[in-house]
Amino acid sequence: MTKRQDRLRELQETLGVPLDPEQLNLALTHRSYAYEQGGLPHNERLEFLGDAVLGMVVTDKLYRTYPDLPEGQLAKLRAAVVNARALAEVGRALGIGDYLLLGRGEETTGGRDKLSIVADVMEAIIGAVYISSGLDVAGELVHRLFDPLISASAELGAGLDWKTSLQEAAANAGLGLPAYVIVDSGLDHEKEFDAQVLIGGEPLGTGYGRSKKVAEQQAAEQAYRTLLERAATD
Repeated sequence: MTKRQDRLRELQETLGVPLDPEQLNLALTHRSYAYEQGGLPHNERLEFLGDAVLGMVVTDKLYRTYPDLPEGQLAKLRAAVVNARALAEVGRALGIGDYLLLGRGEETTGGRDKLSIVADVMEAIIGAVYISSGLDVAGELVHRLFDPLISASAELGAGLDWKTSLQEAAANAGLGLPAYVIVDSGLDHEKEFDAQVLIGGEPLGTGYGRSKKVAEQQAAEQAYRTLLERAATD
């Protein structure tokens, strides 16, 4: 057994679900590595599939758990859980970065801990589990990894819009209105956005997404949680 196979088995044990090693290896293969190796398959198709599986499982969980919430609040609660920041948080807790196959450029610029890369790989892993073992097993993994986030977000009022919640929290603390700084990158048809939110001139949250709205919501959520933590320790 090769060192790579040993590593894949180690990660599979951490994930705790049946998973084809080839599919897992594909899920961990970033396009930068694939291109450097002469055009190998990479994880973006699995990422596309995993995004759909994750969204469906989380939506089903929310629908059954919160029967009295209207559609709009369910959608906002789902967005608080199914986003790049939350995915990266879960991936980092699993140590996913240690198992990635990255190109030299990404390797030297911190790609193993880059929010967008770790988040995309988590979606690809969910897709790989679905392909390997079906929806029930993929759902089992999603529930184990994301149900705690659902509960925590619901307790923090994630049924509300994060930007609105942050604005109210900042006003209550006498800190003035949040200010958002947005930086975009990438080609016109595949833009990516990084957001930072400043409160009283202090950066309190960052976010990433394929739209300004998603990036701002993630930044607002992070800042909102920071304000709550500070209020709890005052």
